[in-house]
Amino acid sequence: MPRNYPLDKCRNIGIIAHIDAGKTTTTERILFYSGRTYRLGNVDEGTTVTDWMAQERERGITIVSAAVTAEWKGYQINVIDTPGHIDFTAEVQRSLRVLDGGVVVFDAVQGVEPQSETVWRQADRYEVPRICFVNKMDRIGASFEYTLGTIRDRLGAHVIQMQLPIGSEAGFKGMVDLMTMQAVYFDDELGKEPQVRAIPEELKEQAEELHQRLIERIAELDDDLTVKYLEGEKITNSELKAALRSAVLANKATPVFCGSSLRNKGVQLILDAVVDYLPSPNDIPPVTGQVPDSEKTIELPAEDDAPLSALVFKIVSDPYVGRLAYFRVYSGTIKTGDMVYNPLKQRKERIGRLLRMYADRREDITDVPAGDIGAVLGLKDSFTGDTLCNAHTPVVLESITFPEPVISISIEPKSTADQERMANALQRLSEEDPTFRVHTDENSGQTILGGMGELHLDVLVDRMLREFKVQANVGKPRVSYRETITREVPSIEYKYAKQTGGHGQYGHVVLSLTPLERGAGNIFEEKVVGGSIPREYIPAVEKGVKEALESGVLAGYPVTDLKVKLIDGSYHEVDSSEMAFKMAAILCIRDALQKGSSVLLEPIMKTEVIVPEEYLGDVLGQVTSRRGVILGMDIRPGNAQAIHGLLPLSDMFGYATELRSATQGRGVFSMEFDHYAPVSDAVAEKIINR
Repeated sequence: MPRNYPLDKCRNIGIIAHIDAGKTTTTERILFYSGRTYRLGNVDEGTTVTDWMAQERERGITIVSAAVTAEWKGYQINVIDTPGHIDFTAEVQRSLRVLDGGVVVFDAVQGVEPQSETVWRQADRYEVPRICFVNKMDRIGASFEYTLGTIRDRLGAHVIQMQLPIGSEAGFKGMVDLMTMQAVYFDDELGKEPQVRAIPEELKEQAEELHQRLIERIAELDDDLTVKYLEGEKITNSELKAALRSAVLANKATPVFCGSSLRNKGVQLILDAVVDYLPSPNDIPPVTGQVPDSEKTIELPAEDDAPLSALVFKIVSDPYVGRLAYFRVYSGTIKTGDMVYNPLKQRKERIGRLLRMYADRREDITDVPAGDIGAVLGLKDSFTGDTLCNAHTPVVLESITFPEPVISISIEPKSTADQERMANALQRLSEEDPTFRVHTDENSGQTILGGMGELHLDVLVDRMLREFKVQANVGKPRVSYRETITREVPSIEYKYAKQTGGHGQYGHVVLSLTPLERGAGNIFEEKVVGGSIPREYIPAVEKGVKEALESGVLAGYPVTDLKVKLIDGSYHEVDSSEMAFKMAAILCIRDALQKGSSVLLEPIMKTEVIVPEEYLGDVLGQVTSRRGVILGMDIRPGNAQAIHGLLPLSDMFGYATELRSATQGRGVFSMEFDHYAPVSDAVAEKIINR
């Protein structure tokens, strides 16, 4: 079947930003101006396309990333609207993994905010080219220059100013395009017809100065243009565009635009910029995958007739159609009825219905070619991070890594009927969300839910009640502590020997334990020489080590940042078994953790508190009373101060209420996980003895 759009006319982009910067409103305008919708959706009124969940509409925030497809000037644009709240950062992470470009939205009053930094780092990790959109230019205190400065200073971006705002705050009317040197106005209420006029007299001098600076900065990025510029030759707009596009694709430059999505100003120019500067699937390097059970890697070009490689990046439990899997095709084509292979699960799956998604609405399609994003019904064994390929050319693409939960709650069903419904709900929700973990506490028998924050768990519990009709009692949030050792245990042995009737049990291991730096995780190494432990028993030892590290010796929390080395041992010809070696490893680890001076670790959150200056003293007192360390402060527009600090998560419960009451509702804060750090002896004692 022929493609609807050539590959070079396809764009896969994400709208990413801090919470409340205007991502969803911008996405809604993209859909409206591209003719996908016929009315303007409004977040406050709960009428947006991409915020379709009841929880999103009630809270006025994006919780799950939503995929929509639009058409603009002959280009197909797949847009993913992502959440801005740190609790849903996994949604951003998995979206960036499959996108080719990003539009980063900033609030013109606040500039770069904490979550802006997080999503920027995530985009850096996946080398996603981006353009910036400074939104909310109509707000009181809006400053394009201030926001440009924060993008440059805090994110280290090589910014290229593409526009000059005409007016500010309530008087914001449009912008000067510094490339074409024309003024663009948005006179009508819906902003449908941008009006191109001459630059206002009062801005001509400034615009000319910025135009020259634009030429200079783009010329620096291209050797041929540098020569032309130095020799005083004229550089055409098409040459500037081509050079800037190359620099954006190489992540060497970031064009910055301005506007107001809510007031319908500037979004069409962002769509033009997406087409002009962000990559098509042709512009990104061929995807590299690993051949299963070998060290060999292969490159797969973005061609429809190449061997199939696709990545599942999202699972959704749709109440009407069942389990939906979102995927990105990197090479080849997926067609309805195809048999595909999942190399990680070693299972074949049949492609049922293929869908083009418009948030919660859908359209049946027959195929998804290379470079495109689609959704499929009917996959049973494929989950987030899995690869789909052909059985005769198996390949595994790089998966998606997610952060560990930092907070947990207990949950109990109210009746036996609720128990069954809850088990089903928890399974489906954990399939959807890789940062949502479920386990049973060995001591209390309670079901424990782990997540990225209070809001994250609150939303998940709310979904259980509404979507799955589960009635349950929910416990108070608890912090997910960790344990580790502080000193090396160079050698420790354990001999597990039991004699019963018939065969006995014999397993003997010698281990060494070394503490690692924070965030390193656990590593198991086997350094046995001379066959003192047969090869077939080594996996059992590793299994025993992993099991033992799930529960530490101080308070039963998982043990982390540890290297365990199997250095020696012995076996018995008759009595040795996998079970014996596994038990020897478990008991050896428990002894070692006692000898290694175990300590408790707690999650430390990077926090930003923004308050009016008159409340600064009170709020600083609040932060220090919660064991916070203040890293610095900076001035924000509107006579406000931003306090940057590190605070333990355990002391942040209920802080939102305390901050609001201390600042008459004018203070706001945001936080994100930074690292784990040892707790003081006094705090450790409370945690261990509770």
